[in-house]
Amino acid sequence: MLVSATEMLKKARAGKYAVGQFNINNLEWTKAILLTAQELNSPVILGVSEGAGKYMTGVNTVAAMVKAMDESLGITVPVALHLDHGSYDGCYQCIKAGFTSIMFDGSHFPIDENVAKTTELVNVAHALGLSIEAEVGSIGGEEDGVVGAGECADPNECKMIADLGVDFLAAGIGNIHGKYPENWAGLSFETLAAVNEKVGEMPLVLHGGTGIPDEMIAKAISLGVAKINVNTECQLAFQEATRAYIEAGKDQQGKGFDPRKLLAPGFEAIKAKVKEKMELFGSVNKA
Repeated sequence: MLVSATEMLKKARAGKYAVGQFNINNLEWTKAILLTAQELNSPVILGVSEGAGKYMTGVNTVAAMVKAMDESLGITVPVALHLDHGSYDGCYQCIKAGFTSIMFDGSHFPIDENVAKTTELVNVAHALGLSIEAEVGSIGGEEDGVVGAGECADPNECKMIADLGVDFLAAGIGNIHGKYPENWAGLSFETLAAVNEKVGEMPLVLHGGTGIPDEMIAKAISLGVAKINVNTECQLAFQEATRAYIEAGKDQQGKGFDPRKLLAPGFEAIKAKVKEKMELFGSVNKA
């Protein structure tokens, strides 16, 4: 059931759990995530970066695939189709394509420009019943060409953006896209606590969910995080399962080279990873 992310995240924030955003890269990813959410009776957010959208031949294709798959699989749990780290133009493209939620990442702009562009997009999104996420501070590392230094957000700037009417807010707290380096200092809970105090009951978003220790995840949720993004961990699980299948020579047995067989171990690995994360985040049976 395709919906905006607003209500599911309000409910998560109030209930002290988080909804997972799992990025999709193709049909296998999408099917695995939707089926797992349905099996676990969990709300879910399908994240689409602009790079992944282009890879899948455009956001119109992505929206049509997700809508058709949601219906054909009989999915009844709440599902949001969400643009991840969207540019100004990218937000409008996804709005027109039929996404139910967008993220405008204006964190690299001066705060006044971030405020102006976010204000415009909030008005457009809400007029159409879509949810919108904004960002202050930056997420470290690189994801599909979006590069951030990882600086912590200014809590006062977070309040400025929150007051514009966004539905949920991503604040940089030392989190990083991709694998975390061995010398990573950890999440800045001091920053998160200050942001949480400034924005009241607004659901907060934790990007770069791959590799953050479980105890840090739990503490972040206790401080207002209601949406956690996972992408790299699913990619690694898919890669490892596919590699094991090929190295075992199973692709050379019978019709093991058939893509439906070749990709099946990775598909199952994604399902297992999504299940693990939904249990960790506390969203099971919260649909």
